Amino acid sequence: MKKLFLSAVFVIFSSLIFGQGFEINVTINGLRDSTIFLAYHLGDRQFVHDTLVLDNNGKATVKGNEALPHGIYMIVLPANTYFEMLISDDQHFNVSCTYPNYINTLKFEGSDENNAFLDYQRNWSKLQEEAFALSQRASANRENRDSLTIINNARSAQEQLRKEYLNNVVAENGSNMLATLVKTILPVEIPAFDIPAGTRNPDSLRWILNYTYNKNHFFDNVNLNDERILRTPILHSKLKTFFADIVIQAPDSINKEIDIIVSKCRDNHNVFRFVSIFLFNHFRTSEIMGHDAVMVKLADDIYLTDKADWVSQEFKNDLRRQIELLRHNLIGKQAQDLVMESNREIFVSLHDIEKDFTILYFWEPDCGHCKEVTPKLKDFYEKVKNNIEVFAICTISDKEKWSNYIRENQLTWINGWDPQRLSRYDFYYNVQSTPLLYVLDRNKKIIAKRLSVDNLESFIENYKRYGQ
Repeated sequence: MKKLFLSAVFVIFSSLIFGQGFEINVTINGLRDSTIFLAYHLGDRQFVHDTLVLDNNGKATVKGNEALPHGIYMIVLPANTYFEMLISDDQHFNVSCTYPNYINTLKFEGSDENNAFLDYQRNWSKLQEEAFALSQRASANRENRDSLTIINNARSAQEQLRKEYLNNVVAENGSNMLATLVKTILPVEIPAFDIPAGTRNPDSLRWILNYTYNKNHFFDNVNLNDERILRTPILHSKLKTFFADIVIQAPDSINKEIDIIVSKCRDNHNVFRFVSIFLFNHFRTSEIMGHDAVMVKLADDIYLTDKADWVSQEFKNDLRRQIELLRHNLIGKQAQDLVMESNREIFVSLHDIEKDFTILYFWEPDCGHCKEVTPKLKDFYEKVKNNIEVFAICTISDKEKWSNYIRENQLTWINGWDPQRLSRYDFYYNVQSTPLLYVLDRNKKIIAKRLSVDNLESFIENYKRYGQ
């Protein structure tokens, strides 16, 4: 009895030891004495985890005492070709293939999930090829109404077949890694909305309802507290599509969706960090006017708080300085009044201007780009000065050069002079380079910033028509 008990303990202990860490035996027939890599996805990038050197028989083993984080990994072969595999609960298995025909010869032993993943890849690839072929046929028969109807019916049937296949894969694989990944591909099923009879513009209303439903349910098939999706391209792709193509590119709309997304992943710090970093990088590099308001929100809500424990205090201090330069000149904000001397030897005030629009222009006489912009702005001003004023501030301290340029170029708009920057215009309007244009409405609300002079006229006309 005692021996039986000890044997049972040994078996349990051995299984626990075997279950720890990872060990993947790789065989690449046709490759000898070659270097390959074990790599993984992280967002839209790939990183090498380990280097493997194949022996004379094309064999190598990669192993470690600690389990690998779950995700989609790759064996990277020569010429940056690779095949993917899932790293999930079972991390002790064999994988083999023949090079260079590795796609059709790939096999797994000891990993049911990777075998299912391999079947899925091959079946899904076949379904995608069929869909592409039907799409090509539709393009070729656009002028043949009868053929196009038949082809479109076939496309609808094939689309339904793809959905059914994805749903079957999810159902058959429970909550494992494969099911989690495939579920994210499933499209949002938008219900058929009943539009009341007599509705004005029923097609527009239906579009709005469809759009809103798709937006509100875009992440239904993604578990934002499951960090297994981090080492895949999926979450990055979903976030990019959502914030670049789905959400209306207005700061208020974006900020509302950020609150919703962040609230869904707060319970998993690693996912929260990934989402926060994505949002920060995505909007930091955005060239869409007004997106700096999103950066201010991300800084105030996340990065300048103790929630962002992945950044240094030095980073936070630098970010705080940058944000303070943005905070006062966001689109929709009341423009800070500026009072200073002018070339007419009287003091002028930005808020005293009584025109429908004011263009706040920061410039320098010797700035190469300013030499192109200033004449264009002058031509525009001469056409619209009855309703639009220009408040131009020269950022240099050479008064003679400033005065000569104004006289020689006959700049009749308001020319402000503040060489010591007592008005702090550089702080309130984030003047770090020239030329720089802001557009203010009659009430001195900022309605545009960093606008090209070539787009001034069309912007103001569109604002008159749609923006007020």
